[in-house]
Amino acid sequence: MIGTEPMGKQAFDKKIEALETLRSAPASAATADQLRKALRDRNNYLASKAAAIIALGLSELIPELIAAFERFLIDPAKTDPQCWGKNAIAKALKDLGHRHPAIYLRGLVHFQPEAVWGGSSDSAATLRGTCALALVDCPMDDLAILTHLTDRLADPAKPVRIDTAVAIAQLGRPEGALLLRLKALVGDREPEVTGQCFVSLLNLDPRESIGFVGGFLKVSDEEVRSEAAGALAQARQPEAIEILKQFWEGPLSPELRRALLLSLGASPLAEAADFLVSVLENASSEMAACALAALAPSRFRTGMRERIAAAVESRGDPNLSRVFEREFQKPMA
Repeated sequence: MIGTEPMGKQAFDKKIEALETLRSAPASAATADQLRKALRDRNNYLASKAAAIIALGLSELIPELIAAFERFLIDPAKTDPQCWGKNAIAKALKDLGHRHPAIYLRGLVHFQPEAVWGGSSDSAATLRGTCALALVDCPMDDLAILTHLTDRLADPAKPVRIDTAVAIAQLGRPEGALLLRLKALVGDREPEVTGQCFVSLLNLDPRESIGFVGGFLKVSDEEVRSEAAGALAQARQPEAIEILKQFWEGPLSPELRRALLLSLGASPLAEAADFLVSVLENASSEMAACALAALAPSRFRTGMRERIAAAVESRGDPNLSRVFEREFQKPMA
């Protein structure tokens, strides 16, 4: 059920339609009044829609957003099922540049178990992640912020742990790298979390982190190896590509080779595109086709098109020719 106020579907639809018209309406006292009224509505979905519109630039309504957030923290599973209201409000406050930490600190530790078939489920993970990302821009002591984020690195919800690793990198403190290293070394039941720790480390402290992340290319867990390879493929340091070229020469599964090639296609470095062309020229037909597909969305495809076309022609492989015709005759999206 959405919210607690009885409302017929037709009346509800009219309220939503009226709110949507405010997206393109000029800012005015009348517009602000309508949004205030919607924020005060007991229906949390309606309030969430109002918050999303306020986020477009109506910073004068920040006090009303905070008041609605506080209201939805009272008996929250009934007043704000699925956290729709609080989620939208926290995001709106962040987008509007609200930098007072109190609201984010409350959201950061909010758990909201709600009944589901066979038990209960926490609906507040998105809220905690949003608040973690918002907190790094608040005028708090950086080490105090890191203390709060440390707790969320152990959050039971995977998306929160991922958002927290992103937030630690955004905070930009060297101490954050120590937390991310420890989390990577301890590991996580979800490889994507470890992968985000790798990416955040390479963004926060690339010089010291390339070798550290490269070490995970040697672990036995293939999913972690894949995450490490993907993180290095995103790095902006040529040394990362050299590590991956050496990794390629080792005993890898076809799945890991394909994942690596596709990751390199998104690399910002010309060295990555050069390596993909060398795979196209020299590797098996299957891997050459994968390298060609990875080159198609690359930022270097235009400048390297003639070289790529020559490599395809020299292979004399009808399948590669079809892939080239399909991927390189159409404009990039």
